[in-house]
Amino acid sequence: MSDENNIKPKVNHEKKYSIFQITINLTIACFISGLIIAVVYFFTAPVAVKTAAGIKTDAMKSLVVGAQEFKPVEGKKEWFTAEKDGKVIGYVVPAESKGYGGAITMLVAVTPQGKIIEFTILTTKETPGLGDNASKDPFRNQFKGKAVKDLEVTKDPTKTNNIQAMTGATITSKAVTKGIKEAVQEVTQFVGRK
Repeated sequence: MSDENNIKPKVNHEKKYSIFQITINLTIACFISGLIIAVVYFFTAPVAVKTAAGIKTDAMKSLVVGAQEFKPVEGKKEWFTAEKDGKVIGYVVPAESKGYGGAITMLVAVTPQGKIIEFTILTTKETPGLGDNASKDPFRNQFKGKAVKDLEVTKDPTKTNNIQAMTGATITSKAVTKGIKEAVQEVTQFVGRK
């Protein structure tokens, strides 16, 4: 026999997948991925919630130094009382105002008598080096102990009872002051109704 007669045709052993098989494989892969994500979320979500609560408590402790406990205020979203020896020494309330670059969100600590204890800016998009200085001294320190009547922004350095605007950031100065003033007014009204 000649070699030509013994030559066998080559068989293509490559497996061809149908669209149905590909769909099944992708479905199984997505199901397994989803299951893994769900299991990870199940174990990490409580830790994330606890961590966020701890961060918020730490922020409130820095606003009302000496407070031993923070309790949510019933009927008020994101409001907390700051208590020491069972007595309310302050309220920590959210505030928001529109600045030059957009919304400025804050937490404001206010005494039951309507005086500012402290504030912190949570989010801001103000101009770096100008408006973002609202969270720094000396601008920040001007608010401590002030009541609503003193929360007016001025550029006149002789008006020491008012809030001195930051140079080059008057809009931000007014926005922060407005947000804090509204928070103080809300606390004053709330305490007055009790």
